[in-house]
Amino acid sequence: MSAHADQARFRGADFADALADAGFDFFTGVPCSLIGSVLLSLEERGYVPETREDAAMGLAAGAFLAGRRPVVLMQNSGFGVSLNAIGSLQQIYEMPCLLVITWRGFEGKDAPEHLVMGRAMPQLLEAYGIEWRALGDRPLEQEARWARERFDDGRRPVALVVPPGVLG
Repeated sequence: MSAHADQARFRGADFADALADAGFDFFTGVPCSLIGSVLLSLEERGYVPETREDAAMGLAAGAFLAGRRPVVLMQNSGFGVSLNAIGSLQQIYEMPCLLVITWRGFEGKDAPEHLVMGRAMPQLLEAYGIEWRALGDRPLEQEARWARERFDDGRRPVALVVPPGVLG
């Protein structure tokens, strides 16, 4: 997969539409350049920016308690920051949310500071019992429906991971 947005496989606006069409209706998170086009599209839907991923998890918990279907967008380094909130809030109290996590350090190609988390992220998701899929091969609508089914059935976070070059 290419790391260049001009060669992206899918448009970010199409991903935002797929999430909304699947019933996700609250969007928060911390920006990452790999999903800049998604964030621009979500601003029209009331995206709530946060400065820390663990704080975004708190917003998602409140949104879920208010009857919404929250999505938290973050870089995988921010996923590391959010692990305590996920384990001590979302999982213990069975509050689902969709995590959209950019996969910095994918295939060992990125700035050095992203490589450790790039390697570790799949194992961290599995260790936390978070079902996940990487975007790229299946239609975005199918991925959003898969996430919605897991959200409704699992009462725990589910993740869609975004490798470089998939969304532009």
